[in-house]
Amino acid sequence: MTKLTVITPAGESRAVEADPSTSLMEAIRDAGIDGIVAECGGTAACATCHVFVDEAAQAALEPADEHEEGMLEFAAVEATAASRLSCQVRVADLPEGAVVTLPDTQL
Repeated sequence: MTKLTVITPAGESRAVEADPSTSLMEAIRDAGIDGIVAECGGTAACATCHVFVDEAAQAALEPADEHEEGMLEFAAVEATAASRLSCQVRVADLPEGAVVTLPDTQL
């Protein structure tokens, strides 16, 4: 299990122990944390699983590909250099203790 911290849209910090075989989107939803819509179910077709990852996670992850970058343009909250679609991030690729912040809204 990989230990993550998820900051909810309300600003609450939640500790999550995530299965490395899942996507970040699945891990957040499985932890019962509100703030991920994932209308497309994890196919990178809707941008409703937008998250911001901390600098350590940014450094550990492969950069977003062209498709993911394009979809982030449709996110409800403006994307930044820290933005990712959580359905495209594998928990196994995140460093232990990564901090993931959910935007105020996904729609």
